[in-house]
Amino acid sequence: MTYRHWKAAWKAAAPAGVTTHDLRHFYASALISGGASVNQVQSVLGHSSAAITLKVYSHLWPGDEDRTRSIIDATFAAVLKPCRESSVT
Repeated sequence: MTYRHWKAAWKAAAPAGVTTHDLRHFYASALISGGASVNQVQSVLGHSSAAITLKVYSHLWPGDEDRTRSIIDATFAAVLKPCRESSVT
């Protein structure tokens, strides 16, 4: 499929105001949210280096604070689950 065909198909099917660039960012964001590595995202987006991918999307990967919060949340959920189950009698 040539660019001309892709562009015509996009114009016919895309919601008003949504660009192919918007779709590209959505795709990258979904991959990152799903746990894709920098190298995976770089590869599918066609960036020439991981540095370019990180320059654009680094804010979407979870940082240390996010990971710490997730670990503690999971720990509390595991510890509190037996307490909740025993109080439901």
